[in-house]
This record gives sequence, C-alpha cells and structure tokens, in this order.
Amino acid sequence: MSGFSPEWLALREPADHQARSIELREKLQAYFAGRDELRIVDLGCGSGSNLRALAPHLAATQHWRLVDYDPALLSAAREALKNWADMAQEKSGVLHLQKNDKFIVVSFDQVDLARDLERLLADRADLVTAAAFFDLVSEDWIERFCKALAAHRLPFFTVLTYDGTDRWSPAHPQDAAMVQAFHAHQGSDKGFGKAAGPRATDVLQKALTQLGYAVTIHPTPWKLDAAQRKLMNALSDGFANAVAETGLVAKSDIEDWRRARLSAATCAVGHYDLLGLPSID
Repeated sequence: MSGFSPEWLALREPADHQARSIELREKLQAYFAGRDELRIVDLGCGSGSNLRALAPHLAATQHWRLVDYDPALLSAAREALKNWADMAQEKSGVLHLQKNDKFIVVSFDQVDLARDLERLLADRADLVTAAAFFDLVSEDWIERFCKALAAHRLPFFTVLTYDGTDRWSPAHPQDAAMVQAFHAHQGSDKGFGKAAGPRATDVLQKALTQLGYAVTIHPTPWKLDAAQRKLMNALSDGFANAVAETGLVAKSDIEDWRRARLSAATCAVGHYDLLGLPSID
C-alpha cells in the first residue's frame, strides 16, 4: 500500500498532533510507568509523525521499528527524524537520535503487511502502534492482526482512524452526495482487501475485546478553520479527486463543490484513537 506523499503527510502533521487524545496517551504512559527502555513497532509509519508525537512521552531509551511498504516514505521518515532530533547519527542504516532527554534508536523496515504481518509481530516488542492506518485495511486483515497481536500479548495504541464524519461550513447542496461517494472510494482495496473505512474502530474494538483486551476509545476530530487554509484546500482537493474516481457524482457538481470549499470557514473530520491493553494474569 502506498499513495501518500511526504508533502501531504507534513501538511497534516500539526493537525494530527493537536487532535490526538491526551487522556489515552497518559493511560499508555501509566501502563509503562517505571520502564526505562521500550521497543516499539510503528505500522504504516509514513514520514515518522507518530514517533515524533509519542516518543517525548515514553521511556528514556526507545527502540523504534518503522514499518512501511513505500520506500520513498521510509526515506522521508529518515530525513524528517534527522531534522527533528537535537542530535542524530546514522550507523549501518540505523538512526541514533537524542531529543531533549530521550535517546531513540530507529530502524526502517520495508514490509508487505498484507503478507508478512505474523512474522513482524513475532519479533520482540513492547508496544505496537499506528496512525491514520486502520481505516485503509480490510475487516479480515484487522481480525487477523488482532489475533497475531494477542498471541504475543502486545499492548496496542492506534490514533486518528477515520470515523466517516466530514462537516464543512457553510454547507453545500452536494455535501451528502460527496460524503457518500467518498465512503464508497474509501471502501476500495488498498492492498489488503476491501477497506474497513469508518467501520475500522468498531471492528478493532470488537475483535480485541473478544481476545481479552481492555479497550478504550476517544474521539479525536480535526477542527480546522482559516488558520489551516492550506490543509483545508488540500483536503477538499483530495476528497474531490477521490469522489471523481467513483463516478457517483457528476463532474460539474464535484467542481462546484470544490470551488465552494476554497472559501470554507471551517471543516471537521472525525477520527478515533484506540488503546488496547492485554489482560494481566
């Protein structure tokens, strides 16, 4: 699975970081309280935004394994993390970073998660995490993932899973048709089978609960206004392009909606963060 540009990921990163659930992050911190060192696997890492958001709140020493199928995104992550860190050294392809009081070792792994999921999760880890990822995979893959996770009793934290909500202001006559068509596009195969889209969080919660996990969910919407005009314009552009691919909305209606969104006052896009912790024997 690929198709997300480093430019788009950089543009959305501030909104992503602002939206994330502080309460769930603090619950995760409490779970690992007293740990001086952690090993973390980040699925569909993109350009490394999830690490940049989460690492400042975890153990003093961290080993991150960044996993993505797109080598261009892995390369972008490497460069972005070098620029983010206070100090950075690269040894045999592995980054050694210092950020404030954190020492972070980062390895990069190009993996086909549709094929090699179980092998990946069989390797030693303390936490599996992801951001803006699970709405892109299928329900069957989510259930397979949860079984592999539970087989190793791994804690799990995923953020910014799309919940199907898109609200623009002022309203436009084509809003409902556009959202319906966008959801149809979201359900297309991204390399894992028919994507779960807005159902992803419900599927994760049900599967993990049945496997004995304690699951907590918080809504984490983007709330955008004119201060994020560049992001809103890129979002409406991508939304319109996706709808156009479905053939479900007339081209003239799509273009009318797209033009109207250039002067939108606000936009809210719904997401959920989810924390799943294994039961303690």
